[in-house]
Amino acid sequence: MKTHKDLIAWQKSLAFVTDIYEITRSYPKDEMYGLINQLRRAAVSVPSNIAEGAARSTKREFNQFLHISLGSLSEIETQLFISTNLGYLKREDSEAQLLKLTEIRRILIGLISSLEK
Repeated sequence: MKTHKDLIAWQKSLAFVTDIYEITRSYPKDEMYGLINQLRRAAVSVPSNIAEGAARSTKREFNQFLHISLGSLSEIETQLFISTNLGYLKREDSEAQLLKLTEIRRILIGLISSLEK
């Protein structure tokens, strides 16, 4: 691996951040410091932790940051369900984002498994 930018998990999660920012633009303005902020921060956390972990000196440290990214994905998943329940997000849009999230999660789990060998 050259840098974190070479990791598919980082590339896909970075694109996912853009998706989250785009979908939250249509949320009610009174959610600016609530759900919008939570979703955006959790989304930004995923590629940020992948990048930080990749820069660490040991596989164990990298693994720890990848697990933090997995936790952020779980937060986003929950917040997408809440967004759908509140009517801020159409079910089909939520499902599309959840598919992307699931793919990123699968890639992260594979990366974690490879580090643990």
